[in-house]
Amino acid sequence: MPRKNTRNTKGRIISAAWKLFYEQGYDETTVEDIVFESETSKGSFYHYFDGKDALLGTLANVFDEKYEELKETIRAIGAEMMDCPLDEVVFEGSQVRRLHSQQAVSLADLSYRAQTSSCRAAQAAATHSSPVSPPPYMVGMAEIELDRLTGHVTVLDYMAVVDCGTPINEALARIQAEGGIVQGIGMTLTENVTYNAKGRPFESSLMQYKLPTRLDMGRLRVEFEPSYEPTGPFGAKSIGEVVINTPPPAIAHAIYRATGVWHRELPITPEQIAMSAMETE
Repeated sequence: MPRKNTRNTKGRIISAAWKLFYEQGYDETTVEDIVFESETSKGSFYHYFDGKDALLGTLANVFDEKYEELKETIRAIGAEMMDCPLDEVVFEGSQVRRLHSQQAVSLADLSYRAQTSSCRAAQAAATHSSPVSPPPYMVGMAEIELDRLTGHVTVLDYMAVVDCGTPINEALARIQAEGGIVQGIGMTLTENVTYNAKGRPFESSLMQYKLPTRLDMGRLRVEFEPSYEPTGPFGAKSIGEVVINTPPPAIAHAIYRATGVWHRELPITPEQIAMSAMETE
């Protein structure tokens, strides 16, 4: 019994902390808030944790409760199959056994029962949204060739420097960045959706909806400026949307430098560039 109470006290503190982190933010949550929400004491809190920061590494504990919940559900299905009270069965890893007898139900049989003829699902679910989301940073620089007569733009060179915390696998992180940059270039220059009078898109296939490939790209370079993010896994931060968000402003700036016209809508099509260039002449 003491071990169970100890686990419950620690679990209540962790659950309360993550609930508050999500609801009111990590920075706005105090130890006093966590103690009040968990109905424990400061003594209990500091028995398990040095401070609030220590709770950032306890997310796995949140799921421990779900493991217990799943075990209880499995016991309940087993008791139902053996037609006995719940307190007469124990979970033994590979089976549910009835106490003081040889009667048992394997996990295979129990899983089949749960899927076919039981109102209980042998599952437990948990979700989590981090209370902190430190942003990655990225700078992008584009060199283009622009034909003022046709408005056609060719990206000759694109250089990017990314701060995504500590890259855990630098090769994969670089590929992620390169792919996102190419997507961003397509979003900026070629990927357009237009409609006919009946609302049907003209770009109804990839023959019309122009996605850039690596063959359409000039030189593409990605470097990293590592930092260490204490709330991320092994010091890492995200490297998703930031890489696709950077090409539009970089290329729009390059087009401005070539034509003297700012374009503030995407995609920046050759027609728009040629027409705007004519207006400035």
